[in-house]
Amino acid sequence: MITARVAIKIQFYDLDPMRVVWHGNYPRFLEQARSALFEMLGFGYRVMASSKYAYPIVGLQIKYVRPLMPEQTIEVAATLVEYDPRIKIKYVITDAATAAVLTRAHTIQLTIDRTTNELCYETPAIFVERVKQTLCAPR
Repeated sequence: MITARVAIKIQFYDLDPMRVVWHGNYPRFLEQARSALFEMLGFGYRVMASSKYAYPIVGLQIKYVRPLMPEQTIEVAATLVEYDPRIKIKYVITDAATAAVLTRAHTIQLTIDRTTNELCYETPAIFVERVKQTLCAPR
């Protein structure tokens, strides 16, 4: 499928009193990779906001394998694994220097028609077409 990667350096403000990254910061790291993935699809937040649809996250699962440490540089990979009728993205956080797996996660997004606030039972064509274009693009 389609994967986007971002590098992030762990900052002091990411830490908890035990000097490891606080568990509540992980979704922020995942969001940076998810945003990069959507940009890769040509469906970043500006395009998404201009459509009549919203794509809320309805599920998040995180498996903390190893702690993230101060000043560590991590790579967050976001891979689109499903896009119709729901959007499922898998994430892997690795140490940038060693490639050791530190965290695994996934999110589930559904589509809401913003004009009616009704759940859509299939992903809108605008998103599906962007995925297919990206899959077919020369690399």
